[in-house]
Amino acid sequence: MADSSLPLRQTLPVRASAAPVGTPAQQAFRQAIQAVEDLRTQLQALRAAQAAARQTYWQQVGPVAAATVAARRALYEPLEVALTSGYLSRAEEQQVTMLLVHNARSLHERFGEDEAEVLARYAADAEPTPTPPVTPQASPAADMRTEAPTEQPHERAAAEARARRQQRAQQVREAKARAADTEGQALLQNTKAAYRQLARLHHPDRAAQADVATQQLQTELMQRITAAYAAGDLAALLSLLATEDGPTPTAEAEELLQRYTQALAQQQAQLGQQLAAAQRPVENAPWSGTEKQQKARLRQLKRDLRAETDYLVLLLRELREPTGLRGLLRELASRGQAGF
Repeated sequence: MADSSLPLRQTLPVRASAAPVGTPAQQAFRQAIQAVEDLRTQLQALRAAQAAARQTYWQQVGPVAAATVAARRALYEPLEVALTSGYLSRAEEQQVTMLLVHNARSLHERFGEDEAEVLARYAADAEPTPTPPVTPQASPAADMRTEAPTEQPHERAAAEARARRQQRAQQVREAKARAADTEGQALLQNTKAAYRQLARLHHPDRAAQADVATQQLQTELMQRITAAYAAGDLAALLSLLATEDGPTPTAEAEELLQRYTQALAQQQAQLGQQLAAAQRPVENAPWSGTEKQQKARLRQLKRDLRAETDYLVLLLRELREPTGLRGLLRELASRGQAGF
C-alpha cells in the first residue's frame, strides 16, 4: 500500500537543444573564439601545473643537491694541490687533470653550476692529442672503378631546372603562409582596427531610417563597443562582432567575421602546437610523468644524491693522502673511468 504522505512523482519535460543563433558566419566565429579560449585555458593550466611540479621538486631536492654540489667542489682543492706537489708521474698528472675536468663538467651538466673557469684552466690539457688519420693511397685503377658514371649535360640541366622550379614554388608557398600569418596576427592584436571596423558597421547613424527598436539596439551595441575599446578589451570587441542580440549583419559584417574566423583558426593551430609541445614529457626530467611517477623518481633521486654526497665525503679524505690518491687513480684506470 502506497504511503499517502509522500509527494506524487512528477515528470519534468525534457529540454530541447537550443537551435543555433545567428548566421553561419556568426556561429563559426563564436565557435572559433570558444576553441581558442579553451586551448588557451588548457595551456595556462598545464604550464601552471608544470611550474608547481618544478617548484615542489626544487624545494625538496634543492638542499640535498646543494650538499652534493658542495661535496664535489671540495674535491678541487686536494686534486689541484696534488698537481703542484711534484710526487705524481706524468701519467698520473694527466689522470688528475681529467678528474678535475670530469668533476667540473658534472657540476655544470647535472646541477647547472658555472664551472667555466675550471674548464678553461684544465680542459685543454685533459684532451688527448689527436693523431692524424692515415689516408690510404688509392690506385688509379681503383679510382676508375669507384668513379660514378658521368651525367650527361642535358640531364644535368634538366635536373637543375626542376630543382629551381621546386625551390621557387616552395618560396611562394612560404611567403603566402607568412603573409597570411602576419595579417591574422595583426588583425587579432590591433584593438583600434577592430574598434574602427565595429564602429563603422554598427554606428547608430546607419540605422537612422530604421524603426525605434532597431535604433535602440544599435545604440546599445555601440555603447558596449565603446566601453570595450576604452578598456582595451580586444576579446570583448571580437565577441561583439558575433553578438546574438544585435541587428542582422550586413554582407560587409559577414565578410569581416570570416576574416577574423580565419585568423582565429591560425591562432588555434598555433595554440594546439604549443599545447602538444608542452604535453610532451621532458626526457629524464624528475617532474615529468604522472604524480606517482614524480614521487617515486623524487625519492630515488634524493637517495642517490645522499649516497653520492656520503661517498664524496669519504673520497675527500682519501684524496688528501698521496697513497690514497694513487690508489684511487689505479682503481679508476683499471675500471676505465674518467671520473668519480
